[in-house]
Amino acid sequence: MKTACLIASSLIASASAFAPAPVAKSTIALSADFSGEIGAANAELGCWDPLNFCTDQASFDKMRYAELKHGRVAQLAAWGYATTWSGARFPGCEDFPAGHEAVLKIGTENLIPVLVVAGALETLWKQKEGSFPGDFSATSFPVGFGPFAKTEADMIDLRTKELNNGRAAMMVRLLCR
Repeated sequence: MKTACLIASSLIASASAFAPAPVAKSTIALSADFSGEIGAANAELGCWDPLNFCTDQASFDKMRYAELKHGRVAQLAAWGYATTWSGARFPGCEDFPAGHEAVLKIGTENLIPVLVVAGALETLWKQKEGSFPGDFSATSFPVGFGPFAKTEADMIDLRTKELNNGRAAMMVRLLCR
């Protein structure tokens, strides 16, 4: 009988070694609540900021502006990448390779127009004061959602689509070689 009790207690003790330990719940508290902003994943996740970069509205707007800008560039880059792989080339660039190899072969005479256009866009398109991040309607060049956003709901829908498409394009650019 003593042997049976000893074996039973040994089995119970060894089984408890494999029981899950209680885990303490940890949370990351944001300095400000941005869960209602456009582009927040959903009501449960809210604004995903694990490193707590967005401490106030100004820092959030700065990060959102950078996200939109990178998303817009990535959308153009993904479009250009697909276009060159299909065989389309600008005049004078017919012998350029597709993809990243073209950057090494571009040469100064072809790089200067690219830099001039990029510099012009950086200096001419300005953020509209008091508006949402990425709103460049303060310039004389017609940018924005124009006739497609007739109501505030349309504007929010288009801004959400732009943000999500930019995020997807940034992931595409990471995958393309």
